[in-house]
Amino acid sequence: MKVIGQTWQFENKPVIIGTGTIVGPEEGEGPLANDFDYVYDNIEINEKTWEKAERKLLEDASRKAVEKAGIKEDQLQFFVGGDLMNQIISSSFAARQMGVPYIGVFGACSTSMESLAVASMLVDSGGAQYVMAGTASHNCTVEKQFRYPTEYGSQKPPYAQYTITGAGCSVVSDKGDGPAVTYATIGKVVDLGIKDPFNMGAAMAPAAADTITKHFKDTGRQAKDYDLIVTGDLASVGLPIAKDLLQQNDVIMDGTVFADCGLMIYDMEKQKYVNAGGSGCGCSAVVTYGHILKRMRKGELKKVLVVATGALLSPLSYQQGESIPCIAHAVALEMGG
Repeated sequence: MKVIGQTWQFENKPVIIGTGTIVGPEEGEGPLANDFDYVYDNIEINEKTWEKAERKLLEDASRKAVEKAGIKEDQLQFFVGGDLMNQIISSSFAARQMGVPYIGVFGACSTSMESLAVASMLVDSGGAQYVMAGTASHNCTVEKQFRYPTEYGSQKPPYAQYTITGAGCSVVSDKGDGPAVTYATIGKVVDLGIKDPFNMGAAMAPAAADTITKHFKDTGRQAKDYDLIVTGDLASVGLPIAKDLLQQNDVIMDGTVFADCGLMIYDMEKQKYVNAGGSGCGCSAVVTYGHILKRMRKGELKKVLVVATGALLSPLSYQQGESIPCIAHAVALEMGG
């Protein structure tokens, strides 16, 4: 591995050989439904509590990723995972069930690419042959922790986002067929003083723009070198802000598709209850490991930059009047090495 500024260049090009994506019923009503491995027909995920439901999603996704990778669970050498629950309990309890060495990470909704970057580093350095990266979120666990319980029925502002119910896992290996992980740009914490916990898109957009700018500077690439650049969950409020900030940084996005997982996962016309779009750890995970990698394997996309964004607040920091520190991690995926 070669370090260039904030970017890790993976010289041995670790490969994603298997993925698992499991979602809830609302995500199954969106335009990407056919790209997920399994869609539950109930928000409870057949469990007695929301927290157990979230854990179940992650356990299901991990098993599916191992199955599709064509290996056995005891061949996994590490599991790198995290989530939005206090003390990342969904990932820790799932790791307990998996029974493999565990590295817990927290990047809020950026955890999908943070975990993939760490997993790829382990493989690229020769530290492991098979490493799983994964994360999950559940609408009812996250909303009640950071905002209001679903049962409360509070009205949200139109710029608020909707936490997706889903889990995405990948198995990264030193060899095999699939998209290669070529670069990972590790973001810095950016905080422009936004304090509204509903306004996640605006809060996270500066971090996304900063990481994208650093990625291009470190790698010498331009936006046109990618078939798709997708942010994690800036949604309809944050994506235009990120575009404006990139323009101010002299980053030209013309000719490149610049999209957002939070806008892709739902039908924004029919599913109006999602307001500005989707969010949550599972958002960029299921869209990337489901929809985007499917398109890459079909040959529709060759080079993709996934920029997962995260708001690093907690209920405690919000209650103390703190602003929202944010971060974004970018991972470059390429077919054909």
